[in-house]
Amino acid sequence: MRTWMVVEDEPDIYDVLLAMFELWGIEGVAFVDGAEAISWIDAVDQGRVHGELPELAILDIHLPEASGPEVGSRLRKSPILRNVAIVLITAYRLSPDEEREAITQAQADKLMYKPLPAMPELRRILDEVVNKRQEIAAKEKAEAAENKTEVKVRQEKKTPPA
Repeated sequence: MRTWMVVEDEPDIYDVLLAMFELWGIEGVAFVDGAEAISWIDAVDQGRVHGELPELAILDIHLPEASGPEVGSRLRKSPILRNVAIVLITAYRLSPDEEREAITQAQADKLMYKPLPAMPELRRILDEVVNKRQEIAAKEKAEAAENKTEVKVRQEKKTPPA
């Protein structure tokens, strides 16, 4: 089953998001503050979390303990969760510089303002973000495999025949 993650300190918002996920057949993982989410990411990296991991993280920018961009940054540093699609959300109007700063810090795929779009439009947007991130991850994986092959070929050329 697909899994999406929500880090949101407003119970009404994360309840609505989790209800939508359920209607869409998507498992939801929710955290009410950034520190809780970062602790969970650490547990994943240490092998203490089992089961389906999220392919998408919806992160409120303004959270207690650690901000959404901080959580996003931690996701990108995780060897296991680094390819999770990240969508930042906020009810606050940000300047273009603040938007850039938040997106850059989190290495986010998208920034959305509350109120979020209606259910069908939101689903379309989130699916697009997930698909794009999966394409990026597949391309990076292919490039890494290609680089590994090139290094191996170069090493074989340097090794004299026995």
